[in-house]
Order: sequence, then C-alpha cells, then structure tokens
Amino acid sequence: MLKIQGLECGYGRMKVIDGVNLEVGAESVGLFGPNGAGKTTLICAVMGMNKPWAGSIELDGKRVEGTETHLMARMGVALVPQERELFPGMSVEDNLVLGAAYIPHAKEKTQDHLEKVFAMFPILKERRKQYAGTMSGGQQRMVAIARALMSDPKLLILDEPSLGLQPSIVAEVFEVLKELKKTVSILVTEQNVRESLRAIDRGYVLENGKIVIEDSAEGLRTNPYVLKSYLGL
Repeated sequence: MLKIQGLECGYGRMKVIDGVNLEVGAESVGLFGPNGAGKTTLICAVMGMNKPWAGSIELDGKRVEGTETHLMARMGVALVPQERELFPGMSVEDNLVLGAAYIPHAKEKTQDHLEKVFAMFPILKERRKQYAGTMSGGQQRMVAIARALMSDPKLLILDEPSLGLQPSIVAEVFEVLKELKKTVSILVTEQNVRESLRAIDRGYVLENGKIVIEDSAEGLRTNPYVLKSYLGL
C-alpha cells in the first residue's frame, strides 16, 4: 500500500525527517514519538503538503512524492488532521457529505457511505442535523473520522486522534480503529502509546527525525525502552 524509503524533508534549512523507512500494508500501523519528533511532518510529506528533499514515497507501487494533496485524496488517501478542521456552522451531515463531494468514485456512493458511517457512529445519525461546532470534542473527532471514510479511502491516516480527548473517549476512538483496520489500511500517529498498541498490528518509534524502533504491537508492548519512555513502567 504505502512504502517510504530514505525520506528526508523539513522546513527551510532545518531537516526534520532524516532517512525514514516505513511501510503500511493491509494492516494498522502506529507511528509514535514525542512532540517535535517529526510525525506530522512525515504525514505532510505523504499528503503532498511538504515536498521531500530526498527519498521516495510509493502508493500501490507508484511513486507519488510531491503529488498535490487533492490528487492524493483522489488516489485513495484520507487524512484526519489533529485539529479536526470541521465546518462548525454546518450540520454533521453536511460535513460528512463534503468528504465525498470531490472524490468522483466516492461521490457516486454518497448515500451508501453515509449509511455505513452512521452504522459505525450511531450518535452522528442521531445528531445529523446538529451544527458540528456545537458537539463535544469526542463527537467532533468522530465526525472527522467519518468524513474521511466518506471518501472511500484505501489508506486512512490519523494524526494524533486522541489529542485533547478525555480518557473514556480516547478508548472509544481506538475501539473504532480496531474495527476499521478490518476494511482499510491505517497509519496513526500518537503520543498515547498505551491505547494505540491495543488497536495496531505493527508500530514505529520516531525520535529526532529517525526511526529508532520497529516492531509488532506485542514486541513494542514488551520492549524495555518503550516501557520506560512511553508507558511509564
């Protein structure tokens, strides 16, 4: 699905990502690391918002580094950004419909996809006419995930989905991810390693722009460095 090799990128003269190799197949993959490690920068490179300095990004075997964001979306990559970026003065349903509006193959099946995301998030069906900006943080996160799914993606990228959410809602979000990985490839960046490890198949630890650990979820769960640095054990 997604294959990154030798990726280098940054801002101005500051290198943020330094020789990263990462792959996502038909699975759920976590990318962990502290603030400033380069997780969001890497996502921006994949989505065409940050042009790589070196290395390659492949989607289904095709080189895509530098491809514009809207074209990446049409190729089947959907992003749920940190700040959700909903239209607060529009209804939940209108926000969701926009997720498919500019993706030709998804627009044709808008109603079918609406029914699927409503089945996945019943609260959104109940509040489909409510303004998105009046919903709780957790509900807005669900709207953002559902909107991304409306584009019928092959690869779903989530940037810090637990950011700013209370613990009970965080657990609910990751339960959703456990279900989603059955039907779509997932790359999720997170600082909440404990919850993430329950929902992913494999993971990478990114520090100072470099991958320092790559392992299965179980391997990361028992890794002494991860236990000490990320799980507080």
